[in-house]
Amino acid sequence: MPAPTAKSASATGPGTTRARTSRGSAAKGAAAKGAAAKGAAAASGPAAGPTASPATLTISSKNYSSWSLRGYLLCRLAGLDVEEVRLSADDPSIRAELLLQSSSFLVPRLDHDGLRVWDTLAIAEYLHELMPEAGLLPKDRATRSHCRSISGEMHSGFANLRSALPMNIKARHPGFKVWTGAQADIEHILTIWRDCLTTYGGPYLFGSAPTMADAMYAPVCSRFTTYDVTLDPLTRGYCEAILALPAMEAWSADAREEPDEMEELDVEF
Repeated sequence: MPAPTAKSASATGPGTTRARTSRGSAAKGAAAKGAAAKGAAAASGPAAGPTASPATLTISSKNYSSWSLRGYLLCRLAGLDVEEVRLSADDPSIRAELLLQSSSFLVPRLDHDGLRVWDTLAIAEYLHELMPEAGLLPKDRATRSHCRSISGEMHSGFANLRSALPMNIKARHPGFKVWTGAQADIEHILTIWRDCLTTYGGPYLFGSAPTMADAMYAPVCSRFTTYDVTLDPLTRGYCEAILALPAMEAWSADAREEPDEMEELDVEF
């Protein structure tokens, strides 16, 4: 008589095989359904969840703060929608910065996707990483390096220009007398502009679309208008192109609506 173990194997083997096959088929079917569900979810976008906090840009005065203007233009040029949070000029640190008595650079500050980014160049680089297709930096490596170089120069230099011609969008000073130190800064900026406009064809510094560099030099265009700086046709055309940007026009319109808060910068020159 066959061993009991053999009987047990003979009696239960086929049934066990069928059961395993059935369970394997069911598992494969479930996996296939799961994969299909995942594919449908991916095609239709991310699953619904808590609404992400909107991006915010902390700024100060639109009439006086050139750094706030740069941060705003960078966001607009990149296509990032932001809510503006404005700090009052009554804040001592903000007031000191606007009066060129501080280099704290408390504004602009971008809060986005749980991250906090301050300083205009850091914001520019962050936005370029986030939205490279926006073209804040040129695609060509050599051109991109040029763009970064003149942006950095604007960021760290031209102290005489900043102190002698502070940004004041509402003011107009025809025939303004520019002292020697500031005039040297003006000539250097105009040389940068002429070089870029002739090399890349304009109407913006690096060709047909505005870049990070244009956002950095936009407040200078406003200053040149306020203080009636003499320009040649090429550089005047560049200033006009920058001031005609929709984002620049919107900022300037808001600036003209601001109450006069800084009597120190509204004196008659």
